[in-house]
Amino acid sequence: MNEPKSATDLAFSPYCRRLASKKLTFRTTPPQVDRDVLDAACNAWCTRTMDAIGPDGDLVGVDDCRADRECFLPYGPQA
Repeated sequence: MNEPKSATDLAFSPYCRRLASKKLTFRTTPPQVDRDVLDAACNAWCTRTMDAIGPDGDLVGVDDCRADRECFLPYGPQA
């Protein structure tokens, strides 16, 4: 069962920690806005499934991989 997301965890980044893209490979801080995640190709994938479909069967993307999703993993301190 997933733990509720706290305001502190969401302050690190609005995106799931498992959201991946080529541009994220070079970041040293959590992404804050869409342009921090996506390059011109706009390709993204989930590091859990290694696919453009997340573990819950829904699409992966900057608009999709947010806190309201069941499989969301926040940035920040992990328990």
